[in-house]
Amino acid sequence: MPELTPEETTAIWLTLRVALVAVAASLPVAILVAWILARCRFPGIILFDALVHLPLTLPPVVTGFLLLLVFGRRAPVGAFLAEHFGLVFSFRWTGAALAAAVMGFPLFVRAIRLSIEAVDRRLEDAASTLGAPRVLVALTVTLPLILPGILAGGVLAFARAMGEFGATVTFVSNIPGETQTIASAIYTYTQVPGGDGPALRLTLISVALSLAALVLSELLARRTRRAIGQTRR
Repeated sequence: MPELTPEETTAIWLTLRVALVAVAASLPVAILVAWILARCRFPGIILFDALVHLPLTLPPVVTGFLLLLVFGRRAPVGAFLAEHFGLVFSFRWTGAALAAAVMGFPLFVRAIRLSIEAVDRRLEDAASTLGAPRVLVALTVTLPLILPGILAGGVLAFARAMGEFGATVTFVSNIPGETQTIASAIYTYTQVPGGDGPALRLTLISVALSLAALVLSELLARRTRRAIGQTRR
């Protein structure tokens, strides 16, 4: 395979950076939302559930446009964050991470929610009976049991973030070195003469990274399940 150009290398590293930041930033929110959906019952929970999963059904371009309306430089939230915290999303790599996090969030939540629903409530009740506070039970009993789901959801969100295109281009454009990820770089190369070679290289790299992430996730999940099984004995 021919050597990668500086532009291709930059797109690869930017994609990894965006995907990792997207997963890390959405992790605590995904756990909280998954916990609410799995354990809480209140009027409007069906609507709340639908809103959480809305990015899966909306066209990515619509999601990107909504992000632009909310987090753009002149939008209420975007202007507030820029003025008081110096945090700018529109046409920055941070915006690409935000778009990737939003698009992968439903997958993250669903995997964690299924793990929480599969937890044996008797184990939590036993810990509570021994006098452990609810927060301590969640951290020492529930959280270790749902680690495989967190890992699976994190990998799904990471893979979704790596492949995100529509919302990212709409929200932060396709700026080389700033917001151009692997997906947008591939699109750019397919639009110019002689771009088939670079597009193919980036495609193969994208496939390799996704496969590596999935294999690593499965290995970690199996190791976690074995550790949990040994702890229960």
